Amino acid sequence: MSETIDTLVVGAGQAGIAASAHLTRRGIPHLVLERDRIAESWRSRRWDSLVANGPAWHDCFPGMSFPNTGPEGFPGKDEVADTLQSFAETHDAPIRTGVEVKQARRAAGRSGFLVDTSEGTIEAQNIVSATGAFQTPVFPDFIPETAGVAQIHSASYRNPHQLAEGAVLVVGAGSSGGQIADELQRAGRKVYLCVGPHDRPPRSYRGRDYCWWLGVLGLWDLAAKAPGTEHLTISVSGARGGETVDFRRLAHASMTLLGRASGFEDGKLLFDGDLAENIAAGDANYLDMLAQADAYIERFGLDLPEEPEAYVLPADPDCLTNPIRELDLAAAGITTVIWSTGYRQDFSWIDLPHAFDQTGAPLHQRGVSPETGLYFLGLPWQSRRGSTFIWGVWHDAAHVADQIEIQRNYRDYRPASA
Repeated sequence: MSETIDTLVVGAGQAGIAASAHLTRRGIPHLVLERDRIAESWRSRRWDSLVANGPAWHDCFPGMSFPNTGPEGFPGKDEVADTLQSFAETHDAPIRTGVEVKQARRAAGRSGFLVDTSEGTIEAQNIVSATGAFQTPVFPDFIPETAGVAQIHSASYRNPHQLAEGAVLVVGAGSSGGQIADELQRAGRKVYLCVGPHDRPPRSYRGRDYCWWLGVLGLWDLAAKAPGTEHLTISVSGARGGETVDFRRLAHASMTLLGRASGFEDGKLLFDGDLAENIAAGDANYLDMLAQADAYIERFGLDLPEEPEAYVLPADPDCLTNPIRELDLAAAGITTVIWSTGYRQDFSWIDLPHAFDQTGAPLHQRGVSPETGLYFLGLPWQSRRGSTFIWGVWHDAAHVADQIEIQRNYRDYRPASA
């Protein structure tokens, strides 16, 4: 196959679907390539019981609705995937599935790119990389295979039944790690959870969801993380109708909290002495959100119910007051370690060295690369805090499509005759 298209979008997840919708609105010919199925990450790279972390009324594209979930509910992963596919079909998105993009390079002596795929080469004036933020799972390798425990990334976790009998250690207390640890404990497993630096917002407060509070307080539109918070994760959950993550509550229900894992010696996993500090910082974030919400309500005279009990924190569990600094995995009965330690972006298919910094991260301004004709979508903090959410990527896609249209108009310009 050899063909030519104005704009090639790589990836048919939420970013690629949003890009297609906006390109269609502007009449820009384009093609979306997806190596698997539409919204594949939602379908097969999440655990079985996962639900969206934002309520249905908020985390959606304009005109999108989830048929099995009311606006205040949290749709499950399969419903999210099916709804994204339905949206793409309704908007006649030109998506071609089962096609893998292998390499993109500059076309010699002319504008545009040559893109090698599993079905041939495509020439495109523009490329939109919409492969998202969750590409290659990463986790430390300091627990040797000889330790006698199974090790998987959270991307490979599906449900408690897939794991061998025994206790489970979950490393990482962001949204994924916290929810997986909670699910395992509810299934009757003994669970150990490593808790690093994190934000721990209230799921809801005074009758409004956390997503609503971020909106009215202007916090969704923050352009960058505050200095020193680059590695903070956010622990929030839509499980069981949505609930505030409370690590003390989990500990009082028999979970053992640990600091960050830092090494392995003689069959023992070692931990930093930062557990109390991390819990305290998470509490401070939680209480600060409550205070900001109270101030907003008072300032604008909103009639929302008071919730003084939200300020009351549970007593410290023993694992917090007497933190464990080393743990013999065998003696603790741990048979599985789940690393919920994030992902690494992989743009190795883009053969444009000036498009990336020394760490391999894309150089861009709101998704617009310094390499003319190259664009990115779905990056964390691409333009604002909400960029990796469904609704956030919709707005980023509008900006990228605008820039493509502007450059297209310049490219097509011909001076009027004298």
